[in-house]
Amino acid sequence: MSVEDRKAGGEGRSARRAGRRAWGRDTPDVRSGGPSKSRPRGWVLASAAVLVAGLTAFPAVVPNAVGNLGSLLETFLPWAGLAVPVLLGLALLRRSALAALSLVLPAVVWVVVFGGRALPADRAAGGDLTVLQHNVGEENPDHEGTALALVRAGADLVALEELTPAVRPVYENALASGHPHRAVAGTVGLWSRYPLTDPRPVDIRPAGVGTDWNRGLRVTARTPHGDVAVYVAHLPSIRIRPSDGFGSGRRDESAAKLGAAVASEKLDRVVLLGDLNGTLDDRGLAPLTSRMVSTRRGFGFSWPAAFPLARIDHVMTRAAVPVAAWTLPATGSDHLPLIARVDL
Repeated sequence: MSVEDRKAGGEGRSARRAGRRAWGRDTPDVRSGGPSKSRPRGWVLASAAVLVAGLTAFPAVVPNAVGNLGSLLETFLPWAGLAVPVLLGLALLRRSALAALSLVLPAVVWVVVFGGRALPADRAAGGDLTVLQHNVGEENPDHEGTALALVRAGADLVALEELTPAVRPVYENALASGHPHRAVAGTVGLWSRYPLTDPRPVDIRPAGVGTDWNRGLRVTARTPHGDVAVYVAHLPSIRIRPSDGFGSGRRDESAAKLGAAVASEKLDRVVLLGDLNGTLDDRGLAPLTSRMVSTRRGFGFSWPAAFPLARIDHVMTRAAVPVAAWTLPATGSDHLPLIARVDL
């Protein structure tokens, strides 16, 4: 074979190899049905960032049909902001500019939705009425200390839940001097500096619950600024179980009954104090949040006391303005006390 033949053969083999490489790059991928193209680095993280932003802005897209997942998401929705630093760390490890830039979207959405609550409550804000709400805890080992902490708070109205007959005298004795007026229905009660009239229980029992279950109270407080209808309520607890997921059905039913009671209230000004076992974002409390307002400044996480994750204790008003609300230091309860100032 001549030198020319060997040279031609080499050029032919090179051409065939180049053809095979070109085939792998540019021809359709028989398995995928289209051109084989690599995705940009970090596209999975960028997609996760878009998902977090969407759920933060529109949590209602998650239905409650299966395990009340929508309410579960809404209960802990403020914590969705933690996804941003987590995804940022992963983006830096992946060295993906796309993933890092995409995190601007969930960060901006979180600030728009929750930025106001991130601001601390203005404890110097004025107000005509100071109110305090506390679930004292049935298993509280120190009711005496809890009662003294409530006295020191100096509120005009003090609403308590899980007030069992065994511990009720402890709070009656501690609050008597500064709050001589009181009304109790079942395991909820109200102590007041001002006269209380027309006390009556409010039936918020879910279906199938006996008559010995009393967790609703309505009373008129005769304040220096006029009469105010005060409601104290303790909605049913929620359990998370594999069988039914976020078990909020009984809570939702009780919230609907309480909302109907508030809607039929004859007095214009209404103050609701209670452990509602739900957050302001939870659609299960819509019968109340659609009729009443609550301060949106400060997260005020009140439960569990050891590491608060959600604000389920509330001060809500109608025809009055809750100008500030914040939690007090822990007592022996598994809830933190919540104090608020209300402008009548």
